[in-house]
Amino acid sequence: MVSMKRLAAVAAVSMLGLSACAGTDSGSPAVPGEAKGGDLIASAPVAAAADILPGSTMEKIKQRGELIVGGSLDAPLLSQQNPTTGEVEGFDADMGKALAKYIIGEPKVKIVNSASETREALLGNGTVDVVLQTYTITPERAEQVSFAGPYYSSGLSLAVRKGTTGITKPEDLNGKTVIAGANTPAIPAIKKLAPQAKIVTFGSDPECMQALKQERGDAYVQDETLLVANAQKDSSVQVVGSPFTTDPYGIGLKHGDDQFKKFVNDWLKKIQADGLWQKTWKQSLGTVVQGEAPTPPQIGSVPGS
Repeated sequence: MVSMKRLAAVAAVSMLGLSACAGTDSGSPAVPGEAKGGDLIASAPVAAAADILPGSTMEKIKQRGELIVGGSLDAPLLSQQNPTTGEVEGFDADMGKALAKYIIGEPKVKIVNSASETREALLGNGTVDVVLQTYTITPERAEQVSFAGPYYSSGLSLAVRKGTTGITKPEDLNGKTVIAGANTPAIPAIKKLAPQAKIVTFGSDPECMQALKQERGDAYVQDETLLVANAQKDSSVQVVGSPFTTDPYGIGLKHGDDQFKKFVNDWLKKIQADGLWQKTWKQSLGTVVQGEAPTPPQIGSVPGS
């Protein structure tokens, strides 16, 4: 989890955001996610030929010549399309490019914009190879999909309109109207910690943010990592209090594909050991969150991974 000490310097500017809430409609056109040039992807490893097992998902992706990723195009510092270049940039986006290079030899990625309520279906029907979209690992989700990782850890926090008083912790949400992303871990967390809260849900992070600004709710509960970016770009919103959960992000895979899961986990271990994971963080989230890159979470360390 990104510590609040490290976020303190950022809080003055307000904070970072996207959508574990989700992206937009999965029917949106796929978007190429070419590498952002420079040393980051150039230094990314490529799998040995022996690791691309015959008949495997890895072989299918390599033969196709591109990795199809369920992700977002509106997630600042995580996976956001640059309106000038058309490139998709950020931590999750660069992770996808690095994984594509590991499999194919080139960072060829196609992003299918997905929503939180459609990710499991996109994996199950083979529309996407992986989901890289601040996808929190939960035992319930692990019954429908497999998760490699965790590859990052965040935690739920609270966002309010600037100037709001009386809301600094989840218990303060009792009796309030609270905004949450549909099908996200925020919903059970609110029900547990503030059972008297009224929850209203929306399908994407931009919708949740708009609802908060329109006073359709008193607070918005979402991953701290995501809220930081939202507040950074919109001074009318601020993040309050400390994270009150630990939310490990996993790379979503088709349920039961153990070969591919082991392959992706081995890749994660490799890029953590050689420093590529840390460089990716510094180039994206680390441009806002001060200090050194955090220690990556241990692979397989949470239920469902």
